[in-house]
Parts: sequence; C-alpha cells; structure tokens
Amino acid sequence: MTTARPRLEKITADNVLDACRLEVAPEQRRFVSPVAQSLAEAYVHPVAWPRLICDGERAVGFVMAYFDLPFDFDAGVPDAPNRSGLWRLAVAAGEQGRGYGRFAVGAVNEEIRRRGGTVSTVTWKPGEGGPEEFYLGLGYRKRGLTDDGEYLGDLDLTAA
Repeated sequence: MTTARPRLEKITADNVLDACRLEVAPEQRRFVSPVAQSLAEAYVHPVAWPRLICDGERAVGFVMAYFDLPFDFDAGVPDAPNRSGLWRLAVAAGEQGRGYGRFAVGAVNEEIRRRGGTVSTVTWKPGEGGPEEFYLGLGYRKRGLTDDGEYLGDLDLTAA
C-alpha cells in the first residue's frame, strides 16, 4: 500500500469513466463482471452502493455493496435473513496485492455497522484463481451454495 490513505469515492459524472476503465487481470475476468455492467445494474437497482476505490488521485478499484435486502439468489441457503454485504469487488490488475481489496471490504463492513447491520455477506464463483481464499482469509465463512452455483459467505461483524 502506498503512503496515501485509500478512500471510497461516490461514482459521479467526473469519475465514471475512470471507474469503467478499471480492469482486473485477464485470468480473473470470469470471476467478476466489468465495472460498466455493475454500474448499469446499480442504475436499475437503486439499492446498490457503488464506489470507486482511490489512492490519492488514482482510481485503483471498484466496490459495490447493498444493505438489508432479501435477495432471491440465496433461496437454497437455509435460514437466510435479509442481508447486507458485497455485491462486486474489482481491484485493477496492476494494483492488486497492495491492500486495496481488504480496505474496500473493511469500508463496506463499517458502513454496514453504521447502518445497524451485524453480518456482512458475499457471494463468489468457485474456481482456481478465484476470490475464495481472499474472502476466507478476511474471516468470511462458507454458508452454502446459491441456486446459481456461487458460494455464499458471511462474516459476523459483532465479533471483536
């Protein structure tokens, strides 16, 4: 991580192109949708919370969250409550391994806590080179498979 403190910025007319230009490593493209697609989904799902991950003046990644929503894609997971958590996370290929993803997940989790939430959820596509190790390393636990074959993980935000 650089000496500047990373921050999340709201997506605006001034930075939307920076967001859309972000690309993950080629081998990761099967695990995360392009930022432009995520922004299109945010446009039609007003519950989305899209943010640009910035370090100084540089856009280094993208994160999109949601808060306290029932989603039907976890219908196969028993006792699934309304959820808050990560919808998308993409760190630019040349910026990975510098703590930006960890920062973004932490910032989303702080926003969940601020809104009164106690659990953070995330889904990820299984596969070699995917994000599973990253999420498990942050303390998320696998809860089950969604109807579309993604893993659902959750993290208790009340634990110290």
